[in-house]
Parts: sequence; C-alpha cells; structure tokens
Amino acid sequence: MTNLSRLLFLAVALVAVPAVRATAPRSEVPFEDTMAQRTMACTICHGAQGRAGPDGYYPRIAGKPAGYLYNQLLNFRDGRRHYWLMTRLLDPLSEDYLLEMAQHFAQLDLPYAQPPTPKATPEVLERGRQLALQGVPGTNLPSCAGCHGEALTGIQPNTPGLLGLSRDYLNAQLGAWRTGQRRAHAPDCMAQIARALSPEDLVAVASWLAAQPLPAQPRAVEHLEHRAPMPCGSAILPAGRQRP
Repeated sequence: MTNLSRLLFLAVALVAVPAVRATAPRSEVPFEDTMAQRTMACTICHGAQGRAGPDGYYPRIAGKPAGYLYNQLLNFRDGRRHYWLMTRLLDPLSEDYLLEMAQHFAQLDLPYAQPPTPKATPEVLERGRQLALQGVPGTNLPSCAGCHGEALTGIQPNTPGLLGLSRDYLNAQLGAWRTGQRRAHAPDCMAQIARALSPEDLVAVASWLAAQPLPAQPRAVEHLEHRAPMPCGSAILPAGRQRP
C-alpha cells in the first residue's frame, strides 16, 4: 500500500471511528478509539507522533501551541493555505473536532531532532541574525523575537516556535506569505512582514533560524515579556469558548 493509499484509508478513521470499531474482528488488535489513533493520517506525513517528516517539508506539529495548530487546520480547510491532501482530510470535520486534534498534538512533550544545518555564507547568516533578533531599525518591521519570543520557541496560545524547522520549509512558507499563497485571519501580520522584506532577506532569516540549536526548554512560553509590536489575527473558537 502506498503512502497516499494509507493516507486516504486513515482519513476515514478521522470521521468514521465508531463504525470501524464496531465491525473490526475480535482477532485484530483492538482499536482504542483515541485521538492518537484517529490522527494516524496526520503522522504519515508529519512523522511518528507528529515529530516532523524526514524530508523537511512536513513540519513538526507535536508540542506546537494549540491555538496555532487550530488556526492552521482552519486555514487549510477554508483555503487560506493550499495543499489538497490537507484540505480533503479536513473538509468533513467540524471546528470542535479540529480543536480536539490541535489540543492532542499540542500536549505531546517529545524530544526535538535538529534539522540539517544549511550551507550559507557568514554574511548571509549575520544578516539573518539581525533580522531575527533586531528587525529593521527605523522601520515598522519587527524582529522575529518580537512576536515569537526571545528564545524563538513561540508564545501560547497562538504563536509557533521557529526553531527545529528546515530552511526549505521556512523559505517555502515565507515565500507563500509573500505571494499570497498562505494567508491568515486579519490582520495578517506575517503577510505584511514577508512582503516588506526582499527575497534575499527572506533567505537570510530562514538560513539563520534553521542553523540555530534548540534550547534545553523548546516549548512555547506563556506570554511575551513586552507588548507585541503589531497585531496579528487568529480564529474564533467554536461556541465562543476561550482560546486553549
């Protein structure tokens, strides 16, 4: 069975778990009806337990803030991000169920693997460091640390960490924001930033971020030590509940 076949088969489990459980022969390994088993379709691409795929293009989702993961699931489902496999998997799912999926992966506390160190000149890495930690002084372009935290590990509940991601993935996402292929709920702060930076600066900051080692505590912190430099949009939770 190919990866695509397995993915499509497991997608059924996301929405038809009770039926699968009811008809499974007793001789088979019992289906536990847990979110971990229902989301096996996710781990085909995103790696075991969501630790990241081997090619660098499927990012780690384990331990990411629940609000961020929920936002991304909605973005794929509703067309603000574009990848047909994700869209087809998520189309039939309710917002309550998407929130459960996000909360499942968010609570996983698993070791990180360091992605391959990218090749870049010292000049490129220094430019990337400046952008990531200082932004562009005298302009409205904040540093990455201004929103993603001083350690760049993210802020609960909506802002992801930027470390442990490959340069290829970071480049792809920054490029998608720049061209409008990736969007977020208004105000779309990342789109503003990506469009204001040159392609060379986007490559520089992605290269520097991908080259950084992970800290001993890689999880998102509870809050910023200062006021965020610009507003960023996020989705409203189902039934008006408070964000996770």
